[in-house]
Amino acid sequence: MTEEPPSYPPPPPGGYGYPPPGPGYPPPQPAVGTNRMAIASLVCSLFGWLCAIGPILGLIFGFIALGQIKQTGQRGRGMAIAGIVIGVIGFVLGVVAISARMSHMYSGAPAVVITVAPQPVSPMA
Repeated sequence: MTEEPPSYPPPPPGGYGYPPPGPGYPPPQPAVGTNRMAIASLVCSLFGWLCAIGPILGLIFGFIALGQIKQTGQRGRGMAIAGIVIGVIGFVLGVVAISARMSHMYSGAPAVVITVAPQPVSPMA
């Protein structure tokens, strides 16, 4: 016999498959706004020429911002990447400037040494 026994329940009205989603099913929406660490990264990198620590802070904030943006879905990924790139450029230029200044100060040129031959001293009368 190919018919189902009468003890089976009838199929659901929507057909077979997964049940409809319950309350709270849609995933949480991404956080609104731009990531503040991305903004800080770009600002620190752009104004890094004012102080030596700016490009380093721009790098740190940029990498932290990329991680946060990946988790929260906020905007600002481009600003974080720009902060990282500008921070790297500023850091490299700072290292080159410092090394040029140091090599100029300590060029390895020999110091001028003057030797004086001893002179005979005549006795005073």
